[in-house]
Amino acid sequence: QVQLVESGGGLVQPGGSLRLSCAASGSIFSRYNMGWYRQAGGKQRELVAAINSGDRITYADFVKGRFSISRDSAKNTVYLQMNSLKPEDTAVYYCKANAGLMNFWGQGTQVTVSS
Repeated sequence: QVQLVESGGGLVQPGGSLRLSCAASGSIFSRYNMGWYRQAGGKQRELVAAINSGDRITYADFVKGRFSISRDSAKNTVYLQMNSLKPEDTAVYYCKANAGLMNFWGQGTQVTVSS
């Protein structure tokens, strides 16, 4: 079992930056594949970035060059650094932990990009 708590969301102007954090507890963090997803109003949840247990990283095309995912196993935390934010990045951002058939989700953190 894994418990995930996201933080770091908020209101930012276009072109600004935010860093999201996802703190994990309850299991061996380094064994899990971790991912950031987002869901905007009326749309399906979509993958933003993922980092697997071997530190292989995947990005959605729409964030390549702007967002960066990383993990700190000593702190049981995965980060999403978001730069050059656009209004279309506005969404609730969720952290997910995966191991085999098991998926665990955090409660989400709101990111709003607006002037």
